[in-house]
Amino acid sequence: MRHSLLAAALLASLAACQPAQAPTDAGKDAAAPTMTGTAKADVKFADLSKRAVDGWMQLSPVWATQVGDHQYDTQLDDLSAAGREQALKFNQNLLAELDTLDPKQLSRENQVDAAILRNQLQSGIWNEQTLQSWAWDPQLYNDLAGGALYGLMVREFAPLPARLQSAIARMEKIPALYAQERANLDVARVPLIHAQTVSKQNKGLLGIVEQFITPHAKELSEADQQRLAAATDALKQAIEQQQAWIDGTLVPGAKGDFRIGAEMYDQKLKFSLVSALSRQEIRQRAETEIKRVRAEMYGIARTVLKDKPGAPALPETPSDDQQQAGIEAALELTYADKPARDKVVDTAKAALAESTEFVRQKDLVTLPDSQVKIILMPEFQRGVAVAYCDSPGPLDKGLDTFYAVSPIPDDWNAKQVDSFLREYNNRMIKLLSIHEGTPGHYLEGWHSAKFPSTLRAVLRSGMFAEGWAVYTEHMMSEQGYQADDPLYKLTQLKFYLRTISNAILDQGVHVDGWSHEQAMHLMVHDAFQQEREAEGKWVRVQLTSAQLPTYFVGMQEQLDTRKAVEAKLGDTFNLKAYHDQLLSYGAPPVRFARELMLDQPIE
Repeated sequence: MRHSLLAAALLASLAACQPAQAPTDAGKDAAAPTMTGTAKADVKFADLSKRAVDGWMQLSPVWATQVGDHQYDTQLDDLSAAGREQALKFNQNLLAELDTLDPKQLSRENQVDAAILRNQLQSGIWNEQTLQSWAWDPQLYNDLAGGALYGLMVREFAPLPARLQSAIARMEKIPALYAQERANLDVARVPLIHAQTVSKQNKGLLGIVEQFITPHAKELSEADQQRLAAATDALKQAIEQQQAWIDGTLVPGAKGDFRIGAEMYDQKLKFSLVSALSRQEIRQRAETEIKRVRAEMYGIARTVLKDKPGAPALPETPSDDQQQAGIEAALELTYADKPARDKVVDTAKAALAESTEFVRQKDLVTLPDSQVKIILMPEFQRGVAVAYCDSPGPLDKGLDTFYAVSPIPDDWNAKQVDSFLREYNNRMIKLLSIHEGTPGHYLEGWHSAKFPSTLRAVLRSGMFAEGWAVYTEHMMSEQGYQADDPLYKLTQLKFYLRTISNAILDQGVHVDGWSHEQAMHLMVHDAFQQEREAEGKWVRVQLTSAQLPTYFVGMQEQLDTRKAVEAKLGDTFNLKAYHDQLLSYGAPPVRFARELMLDQPIE
């Protein structure tokens, strides 16, 4: 029953992609008006986009669960050669069909969706044929196995027994996924850091089973309990077998380069960002911004350190070393103001309430009609960041959004705790509550979910979402949030430096061949990150590519869009109206939101 209802809801949502003026066959007679060219094109595109979404869900059941289509909750993605070939042909055929449509014949909203669809299809084809992550990245399989179970259990989209039965079915299929991994991976192409990472993470799958599934076994019938026990035993054996292969074959044989190189990086960046900015332009903007932001931070440092005993020399025109010393000394004041080890969650709750109330009082953007729920971060995800926003899949309507906050792990020593809390001090937690909660990710997700296009919902732009969240940090400060606290502004600028350095770091490592020392200098020296934070980012940049720039490029395009709209509207510009309109488009790549707002051609 639950699956049937969800399928009906999905079909209804997909139908919303069609233009309101498009007629239906039912009730059509000879007197009905003839459809215009645009209406005909929109009907064809609505059918194409529906078939695209339906096909992707069937080809990737784990992703389908995550976005909220639960027809395939008992299935796993097929990454065998035959399964990959099926997905490749599906994307190629859809792209060929899309090529027959003239975008100029579509409505403006469908022109945007057609561009998003084209990018996704081209990206899928390129990933299969050129990047070939399936042949060298074991994380792909590890993440798929973990997501297959976690996505079923973390939210109550169906009764617990039904979700447990789906989890059992997937547990039974995970050994076959491991077999596909061993068959697909060219061990010599696997980078060592990827092999070492999955070696550490492989047994974590059992943690998901033990935390989310095993404790609820009594919710099942006796027969299903026996099936769960058998599936658990088989999975444990498969995980042990996989661990032996990882440690005995994969790690010793992993000789690949984690750097993907300029040609593939540029293409991946194009697919990831859908931006008008090139790699070179991103680098130029980022380097200019680092200099500007550091100069602003030094100005604040001169103010907060004035007449303080032991303060470093703070000349109006400093040398590089003097600027560095001045900013570091001022940041020490922010690090000293940190929550107690057991008060991180309480601090985050208070910060979220404070930022939400500020948005309400200033009337900056329409607030959601329900509150984000603050939860303790699941145990297996703790220790990397202090918080994140966990939104439901775009097709899972009416479910909660979680602002997950991490308490300090019990087994951390005093030095680890101090390093963590120096980075995530009281002011930084205020910024995180803006970024992850209100008016950042939570608020943006609530607005974007109202847009009717299912295609745009399932392909929502990460660059739009991250750019908006970083933009709100700037916007809140601009509008007077914590205006009487210069150390808050200093912290906000430091947080922004992380965003800027992400963009430089990513291409520095993957294109320019940066060493560990070069990367750490950028992060620790130029961007003032704590050593522990920077070391974690060094691992992340080896494991990923073309994702870290989304924050900076998204922020830049959000700022560019607002400036353009302000210039067009002049004295009639209203910040709340602007924010509400921008968020009403369903989080497409920012360039398309700008073109829609300014009534420009959709490129």
